[in-house]
Amino acid sequence: MVFDRPPRQSAGKGANKNPPSSGNRGGAWLGHPYDPMPNPDSAASFIEYLRWMRSPEDAATKDGTKEDAATKHGTKVELLTKAEQGNYSQRLKVLTERTRHIAGHENCFEVTCPWRIRVGGHRGPENILLPAFDNLGIPYIPSSTLRGVARTQALRELGSEAAVEKYFGSLNAQDPDRAGKVIFLDAYPLPRQKNGGLAMDIVNNLWKWEGNTAKYEANPNPFFSLKECTFLIGLRLASHCSPSEQHTLSEVKHWLIQGLQEGIGSQVNTGYGCLLAPDQSINNGFMHAKFTLKGQLIHGVQRHQPNQKRLIPEAEVRSVAFKSMLRYWLRAIALGVLEPGKAKELEKKIFGGIEPATYGYVKVQVVDTQSNVGNKNCVGQQSGTLILSLSANVLDEEIEKTTQLLKCLTWVMFHLGGIGQGARRPCYKRTSNPYFRGSTLSVNEKTDLWQLPEDEKGFRDLFQRNLRSIYEAIAYLTGKKINSQYPQLLSAGTVTTVTSEDWLEVLDGNCRIVICSGDSRGEKPYGLSLLHDPKLKHNGNYDERLCGSTGKPSPVWVSDLGEYQVITIFGVTKDPRLNFLKSLQGKCLQLFPFKQ
Repeated sequence: MVFDRPPRQSAGKGANKNPPSSGNRGGAWLGHPYDPMPNPDSAASFIEYLRWMRSPEDAATKDGTKEDAATKHGTKVELLTKAEQGNYSQRLKVLTERTRHIAGHENCFEVTCPWRIRVGGHRGPENILLPAFDNLGIPYIPSSTLRGVARTQALRELGSEAAVEKYFGSLNAQDPDRAGKVIFLDAYPLPRQKNGGLAMDIVNNLWKWEGNTAKYEANPNPFFSLKECTFLIGLRLASHCSPSEQHTLSEVKHWLIQGLQEGIGSQVNTGYGCLLAPDQSINNGFMHAKFTLKGQLIHGVQRHQPNQKRLIPEAEVRSVAFKSMLRYWLRAIALGVLEPGKAKELEKKIFGGIEPATYGYVKVQVVDTQSNVGNKNCVGQQSGTLILSLSANVLDEEIEKTTQLLKCLTWVMFHLGGIGQGARRPCYKRTSNPYFRGSTLSVNEKTDLWQLPEDEKGFRDLFQRNLRSIYEAIAYLTGKKINSQYPQLLSAGTVTTVTSEDWLEVLDGNCRIVICSGDSRGEKPYGLSLLHDPKLKHNGNYDERLCGSTGKPSPVWVSDLGEYQVITIFGVTKDPRLNFLKSLQGKCLQLFPFKQ
């Protein structure tokens, strides 16, 4: 699999150090100065495609200027889209048949990924994150990864290195346990999907810690993962083992299957990496909730479509979105009662972190997903089941309070806003494109946990009970005394300074959460219509200090619960947020702070 193209010149003496640009958008990636219209073989792998490309940092447009960030981002998306269309089915057929031949049909089994998986995490041009590829550029799970999964699971069940080394070997062991008794083969996707399940993915970390301050900064980064694919796993006894040790192979297979069910690769606690044998299903965890989500449904990647000038969003129910929102509300609540450093530590303990690498306590998964994108006359709708389970890292003495925290936090999340783009507004209809804005998240459950009171006072009592339970769990998990009756005015290590233009998204003394009810106005529920009241506009437009702007989200959340709306206002001690709160007086009931 090679490309037909002119050889690239060196930069030696006499070489053209500034070859002409192809003149195409993204020409440095999708073309070459000496071959501006590449036509690679359809069987050429993605890794070969990357080897052919030169770094986009050297790219220039027709006028000699560097490509801007938006152009590079669009080029990355176009590159990934092209690579996604590769056809590796013939090669995958050869590789999976080879696995069956080496291991024997009786020693092979299939595992299926119900959502996405990314094993490897290599970086390519412009920091595109890549799965593991073999030497020919075919996505796979390396045998070393499978061995590590089985060994880790065996250690969990057997409890000692001495017991594990009898199966997996060790340089410190005595003969005959120095060498492992089971050979693991590389696992390749079955050729049911011609590209091996290679699919575009995206990560967009909206919030990040800078020191002890949480900063909002959208940073979408497209990359690859494998989606809804089935792998063929092959094991066999090592050549020095006798047939009588067949039970060893069975035990190792059991540990491998159990470990794969827990998840492998990166972002396991965010729903990635779960692999199930035919008779397995995802664990129900300690909490699950069937949900419906209505709105614009912009949660996944955005890609080029034929005859479309702009990127088109792809609707996808993503566990990442739920985990991110749970993380957001924990941060907002914790910063109101803890010093920022302690709040940061708690967030990493529960949800994990990168610097330093921390494996969180909770695993978030979404299953049984369905999407109905709709059209201009029909709101888009998604549904599925949210599952929360505990990771192996949670301490035994913290299991009870961790589950208490997460159950109550999930309840709060469902009743304070939505998920994904437009999460701060309930879904409402417009007369122009986009015809729907906002995000309405609701639970399709009849259990006592999710049953809502009919009046505002009943909801206030229920909301405050859940919030108090969160404070109680936070106090236990951090060892700090918390006075939930009087939230502090401390954030980022100093007294909070709220101005008309600046506020912090923290449930502290500068925040109010209220509940109100009334008739809808036009296509907007009552609470949203109050926020969009013409009297609150600034110079004829929605006030950015109230309704938000690009790069700085709105300080107001509005959640529509049917009979009533819940409104969260950050930085409420200064106008225009204070003026908005005054417009609600006499029409609402305060939920937070607990003391009026």
